[in-house]
Formats: sequence, C-alpha cells, structure tokens
Amino acid sequence: MYLNHRAEIVFRHLRDYVRSPSLRHMRDPHSLGKLSAEIVAELDNDSAVWRKWDGPRKDVIVEALDCWIPADDMLEFLNSLPGPKLTPTDLAQHMRHLIEVESIAQPEEALRDECRAIYEEEKTAGTELPAIIGRISEYVVSQFERLRLERRDAEIRRIEEERLKQEQKLLSHSDCPWTQIRGSKCVYMRKNGRLFRLSPNADKTFTMHRVEGVDDGEPGEPIGRYRTRGDASKIVAKVAFEPDRRW
Repeated sequence: MYLNHRAEIVFRHLRDYVRSPSLRHMRDPHSLGKLSAEIVAELDNDSAVWRKWDGPRKDVIVEALDCWIPADDMLEFLNSLPGPKLTPTDLAQHMRHLIEVESIAQPEEALRDECRAIYEEEKTAGTELPAIIGRISEYVVSQFERLRLERRDAEIRRIEEERLKQEQKLLSHSDCPWTQIRGSKCVYMRKNGRLFRLSPNADKTFTMHRVEGVDDGEPGEPIGRYRTRGDASKIVAKVAFEPDRRW
C-alpha cells in the first residue's frame, strides 16, 4: 500500500496507538486528544518553513523577542540547544518574521537601555539566560502603563504647543487655518490677510462672519451658515480673494 509522506506520518501514529491491548485506553478521550496533538505537531513540523526552530528554541526566542538580549549572546545560547547550527542571519530574520509577520511581540525602543542594564546586571551575577529573559519580560510588562502615561502627556503637550503656535500666528496677523483662542467659543481663520470667524450654533452648525479683530462679540459681516468647518473653508478660499467691497 502506497502512502504519501504526510499520510505515512498519520498511519505510523495510528498503528502505534492501536497496539495498546486496552480497548478502554483506545477509547479514552484524553488519550485520543493526546494522539491528535502529536499527529498535528509532527505534521506542522514536517511542513514548517523555518526548519531550525523546533523544540525549546522557538519557546526561548518568542519569550525573548521584546527583551533586547544582545544577538551574540542569544545566538550562543540557542546553539547550545538541540538542533542545527544557527547563523546570525537565521536569528535576525526569524526574529523579524516573528515580529513583522506573526506579530508575536514588538520590542519597545524606549525600554532598550533599561532592558540592557538589567541584562548586564544579571549576566555579571551569573544568572542563566532563561531566567534573565523571565525577569526582563516581567519588567517590560510592568512598564507599559508608565509608557502609556508618558506618551499621553507628551501628546497633550504637543497639541498645546501647536495650539499656541497657531494662536500666535493668528494674533500676529499671519494667515492661519481655523484656530481657537483660549477662552473663546469661536474659531478664526486668516486668509489673504482677511479674518473670518466661525461661531457654533445650537444645532451643531456654524455661522461665519468676516471680522476685523479676534473678538467673539464683534457683529462682523455675515457670510453664511455651514454644516462643517470644511464647508466653511471652501467658501473662505473663494471670498478671501474676491475684490474687497467692505473698506
């Protein structure tokens, strides 16, 4: 009887399984589940693209992906485990695949120096690599909230700095996009040296006026009512360059 290679793997596992003298054992759900897992694991390994990463090597590299372990030390440890010899390219490209293709982890650049400091401390103390990876992994997880808050605060500062920059442009009579002065309900745009004010309405529309200064209370010259800022901007792009009939 001819069987292709994959069928041969299944046949071999089933043949060995039914050699059991116990019918109860063969019908046991736990034993059947274990058999299924063994068959699937061998089929997956047999068809794997990355053939040097069977067994504990894969577990170690997945755990270490975001730990910033020096490549030379990682390669030395992986080559001490069972399997074909790995080259620096094997390591670099497999890590890239796990990060970019399988999305297993993403090294956090902001933690590189901190992780390396922990690594050097533990290496000097004689800690074995799996234990070092475990400690760094715990540290990385513990820092996620700190990084999130730092980035949130940085974004708030960036937005405020940009707002102040736009506000200064508006007040210095430079052309600028829709800008809100602190304490104002309205937004202002200066185009071709002309100033326009957009005031919010109760129905979430906006009323636009041409005005002389940044003052929410100035009556100004009414131009129109618009659903969005974008709609108002299209009108500004036209009227800002029309002949000036106001003054």
